Amino acid sequence: MRRLSTLLAVAAILVSGCGGTTSTSDTPDHPSALALNGPATARVASEDVRPVATSAPVLPVTVRSNDGATVTVSHVDRIVAVDLYGTLGEIVFSLGLGDRVVGRDSSTGFPSAAEVPVVTSGGHDLNAESIMDLDPDVVLTDTSVGPPEVPQQLRSAGIPVIFFEPSRTVDGVEAQIMAVATALGVPAAGEELVERVDEEITTARALAPAGTAAPRIAFLYVRGSAGVYLLAGPGSGADSIISAVGGVDVGTDIGLDKPFVPITSEALLNAQPDVIMVMTKGLQSIGGVDGLLRIPGIGQTPAAHHRRIIDIADTDLLSFGPRVGETITALATVLYRADEQ
Repeated sequence: MRRLSTLLAVAAILVSGCGGTTSTSDTPDHPSALALNGPATARVASEDVRPVATSAPVLPVTVRSNDGATVTVSHVDRIVAVDLYGTLGEIVFSLGLGDRVVGRDSSTGFPSAAEVPVVTSGGHDLNAESIMDLDPDVVLTDTSVGPPEVPQQLRSAGIPVIFFEPSRTVDGVEAQIMAVATALGVPAAGEELVERVDEEITTARALAPAGTAAPRIAFLYVRGSAGVYLLAGPGSGADSIISAVGGVDVGTDIGLDKPFVPITSEALLNAQPDVIMVMTKGLQSIGGVDGLLRIPGIGQTPAAHHRRIIDIADTDLLSFGPRVGETITALATVLYRADEQ
């Protein structure tokens, strides 16, 4: 009898998740709105940026860098824009100043930037010499790339370096656009771009059906070649995107207190995601969907049972640049309107 009770308790955990967390896929009062039935790729409509019209920058401009320094920008003919996710480069190009960008990070991967030299090695390491060789008028960056002594070297060489807010959220996109536009002397272009982005975000958010159960979504950061397998939580950036598409970020919901933590079977059984979201290259690095489902714990989730795996381009998901509305639209379409793919 005791053995039977134990088996029933284990079964209850597998069905509902530890701590009473339940999958919201289908309940009588709140039916699931998910149209996704199997793996899918979310594709952003615009492969390239769409610049707004801009006039000549009004300079000089003095701004307060996010690290507390006061920085004066006198020229913007040669711009270096670098951060981990390609946000700053996307903003500069979208402001109509792409022809002035002489250095970029590896995540600034849209076609218009393809010929611009990359000044980050290993994805997030700045090289002071390669940047100085470009003779930039200004360097736009944040603390997501390093090492920290490089920006100081650049400042010591007389190059203006402006740090921007490093956190990435949907609600913070418009402020980031205006901060960059102001620093480059094109606030009017910034306002025009913000208006367009605001409309796109509002339209994208409306794609999540009202009155239905919010799908439980897990974002997993996986890199098979490096042996990296992480579950996202609060502050990852993915949590903001998941909320924007009308979902519940399971990492936040189960009480994670860090942006990313190693994947464990216990956490996944607790989280019980209806959908798993990954970056396209990450999924490829572990052998596709079948490889993902072999990671311990994933196979026991509702997402695995229905093979609801969404992949999206690495340079789109966490950029939080001017195309963020298109990112939300792409994910929402896959989730709720699969027939429109």
